[in-house]
Amino acid sequence: MNNAFSDAVEAAVFRRLLAHLDANRNVQNIDLMNLAGFCRNCLAKWYVAAAEERGEQVDYEAARKRVYGMSYREWKARYQSDASAEQLAAFGAAGHADGAGAAAEEPRCRRQHA
Repeated sequence: MNNAFSDAVEAAVFRRLLAHLDANRNVQNIDLMNLAGFCRNCLAKWYVAAAEERGEQVDYEAARKRVYGMSYREWKARYQSDASAEQLAAFGAAGHADGAGAAAEEPRCRRQHA
């Protein structure tokens, strides 16, 4: 597989992942973090990092809009629910956040992905 083809396939997979997340908005970021160690915010951070690696600047909020399909503020108001005690406990046990307040507001990506 040549690089151009590989890049095209990987881009298609990324678009499919975003479409899948968009179709499953009931899956909360904290659920993604607890199960997979990443969330939509991680994807936005990785998007920014990948652009920077290629010499381009992408604003984090613009990357979030790409990942969420709308502004983060709008997505949060429409779809984010309060984290349950069980979700927060799992999140804290995995070492994702410094405290329940941070986890409830916005899950932090694992340090190696920040």
